Amino acid sequence: MDILANIEEFARQAHGDQQRKFADEPYIMHPIRVMQLCQDYTSDLPVLSAALLHDVLEDTAVTKDDLSSWLWGVMPTDEAFRTLSLVVELTDVYIKKDYPKWNRRKRKQAEAERMSRTSAAAQTIKYADIIDNCLDIANSSSDFMPKFLHECRVLLKVMDRGNPELREKATATVSKFLQQVK
Repeated sequence: MDILANIEEFARQAHGDQQRKFADEPYIMHPIRVMQLCQDYTSDLPVLSAALLHDVLEDTAVTKDDLSSWLWGVMPTDEAFRTLSLVVELTDVYIKKDYPKWNRRKRKQAEAERMSRTSAAAQTIKYADIIDNCLDIANSSSDFMPKFLHECRVLLKVMDRGNPELREKATATVSKFLQQVK
């Protein structure tokens, strides 16, 4: 089994029976689509691996140590380290559990500032994540969509280091859906 297939299976197991919030499908479909979007712009194994794993630390019981140990067993050391670093960069820091007195707006603002300083590779993955999340939420009947789209627009304004073509695609996706909700 190749490394990427191994990583996809790890992510699939980690997400288990989780379902997408705004789409009736297994959660694993989201990281797979994020990885596929990234694959249109890069063949860099740590980037593609991190795309598959980008929500594992945030949304599953897998810890950084668990992921680190597992990655070191399936990838060359330098690629495992880079993959783990990208996943950590993509994991929200300003979460409600750790900042209970902060409202969503303050947490998202702090997260945007943090994301503005992340690597080009992490930002590239985040562009793909934004695109896929926008497509899911736009196809739902959620009244959360306008707020989410505005948060994405803020992120895209400050994240300017990633792949410029994918950033442009993410910006166009957010703008298109924002126009539909006005």
